[in-house]
Amino acid sequence: MTLRFETRSPREGVTVIALGGEVDVYTSPRLKQEMVDQLARGTRHLVLDLNGVEYLDSTGLGVLIGGLKRARERSGDLRLVCDNIRILRIFEITGLTKIFEIYPSESEALTGLD
Repeated sequence: MTLRFETRSPREGVTVIALGGEVDVYTSPRLKQEMVDQLARGTRHLVLDLNGVEYLDSTGLGVLIGGLKRARERSGDLRLVCDNIRILRIFEITGLTKIFEIYPSESEALTGLD
C-alpha cells in the first residue's frame, strides 16, 4: 500500500507527476490532493506518468477522472503516459480510453501543451 510520486514542471502551466507503486483506496487521497494543489498553483495541464504503477483500482480511476474534470474546468487537460499493458487493459475494459488521452512516452504527452 505505497504510492510514490515525483512532481516537476517542465514549463509554465504544465506539471508532470510520475507515479510508482499502488493507486488504490488507501493511496488515492494523496494523489488527489497533489493534483488539486498543482491546479490551485496555476497548473493548467497535468501529465501523469503511470509507467511505475503496479496496481490501479476503481478508486484510483475515480481520482483520475476527477483530476481530468478539474483540469478541464480550468481550460486545461490531464494526459496519461502508460506503456504497461496490464494497466492499459484496465482503461480498455472500463472504456476510459475514450475519455483519456494515453501516450506511450512523456515527450509525446507533452507535445502541443502550452
